[in-house]
Amino acid sequence: MYHLKLVGIGTGNHKHLTLKAIDALNSVDAILIPTKGAGKDDLAGLRHEICTQILTTQPKIADFALPIRDESTRDYGQKVNDWHDAIADIWLNTMQATLPQGGTVGFLVWGDPSLYDSTLRIADRLTKTTEVTVEVIPGITSIQTLTAGHAIPLNEINGPVTITTGRQIRDNGFPAGSDTAVVMLDGACSFQHLDPTGIHIYWTAYAGMENEIRRSGPLAEVQADIIDTRAAARAAHGWCMDIYLLRRTAE
Repeated sequence: MYHLKLVGIGTGNHKHLTLKAIDALNSVDAILIPTKGAGKDDLAGLRHEICTQILTTQPKIADFALPIRDESTRDYGQKVNDWHDAIADIWLNTMQATLPQGGTVGFLVWGDPSLYDSTLRIADRLTKTTEVTVEVIPGITSIQTLTAGHAIPLNEINGPVTITTGRQIRDNGFPAGSDTAVVMLDGACSFQHLDPTGIHIYWTAYAGMENEIRRSGPLAEVQADIIDTRAAARAAHGWCMDIYLLRRTAE
């Protein structure tokens, strides 16, 4: 029997953890940390650093390698489902190797487990096939860090907000019915596909981390700088997590 604690850890800054998150991580028997291979070790390193900063107990800490997702042209949804199946198998194997008799296992989840993260979907696979229960501890999201860093409200007065992905912006344009769109999971600066007229952008990379970068302004004026800045940051670190908010403005 395994009890999984999926703990939202904010955006890489150990000061973003809630007291409940700290208590949860100090209560587990083991913590599993994913690694993504050469050039992306910073992500695993940040999780290890957070453990060093907040743990007062001594749970076992086990690294596991994430499988590589199929990037062929076949159906995107099926590719992701197959990838999640493979990750679930690795989770179970790692838990059984680390805690053969069962126990409580912690996962450090970027931001919050409910928002554009697959941890809950992977955990759900295990609850259907093995004796696994799940508990979620919410965390600060990159959306909160974005708006705080730029000192802006998320929504206009009585205005709707759409949270979407770069793929949707690229394929379908600015979301209909919203004055504000928050765009996540965009590795290609998909705002380039929009008519920039009347759109203001607030862009943040490495939200909440020491190397956080922010840019804002009319999309037509700042998009080239954002593209260049993102490319330079990715070259320097081997990865770049970024998020941006697009707001329609009165012209």
